[in-house]
Amino acid sequence: LAKPMENEPGSAMHIHQSIVDADGRNIFSRPDGSASPAFFHFIAGLQTYVPQVMPMFAPYVNSYRRLAPYMSAPTNVRWGYDNRTCGIRVPQSDADARRVENRVPGVDVNPYLAIAATLACGYQGMVEALAPADPVSTSAWNLAHELPRHLEDAIELLRACAPMRELLGTRFVDAFCAVKE
Repeated sequence: LAKPMENEPGSAMHIHQSIVDADGRNIFSRPDGSASPAFFHFIAGLQTYVPQVMPMFAPYVNSYRRLAPYMSAPTNVRWGYDNRTCGIRVPQSDADARRVENRVPGVDVNPYLAIAATLACGYQGMVEALAPADPVSTSAWNLAHELPRHLEDAIELLRACAPMRELLGTRFVDAFCAVKE
């Protein structure tokens, strides 16, 4: 269970991702070491699509017990530099190791699906050249709850998300949602 004890923090599977090109260079960094546009598009893709793929990050009815305010689990898709109160965190690193951490998945996920879903969200942000919201430098605990609160709501969002259906495959999304129901 992602949240086995009521008054204790839950357990998560944080996913750190960066992308390298054919020459092994991190595409999230420019040659001068600054963050690239792809880095920000990837973050914006997570902000846009993580709520749509929540059944892969919180796959069971009880998974949503972990996603409660002030219990060390994110309830939003805000991002920040080394900010552990946000659903999306950018750890401190040098340019070669620049990466994005998805803090939303619980320990009860299928890791292959959670990793694929995180990559699909970020990739779609790059394809659409999405712009992220401003980073949060204060606590995000008191910000609005931006994730589905129940598995049933999450399944409806996934089913209705055309970009994720296209990336992950309509047959897969339909079958996955049917199993979750």
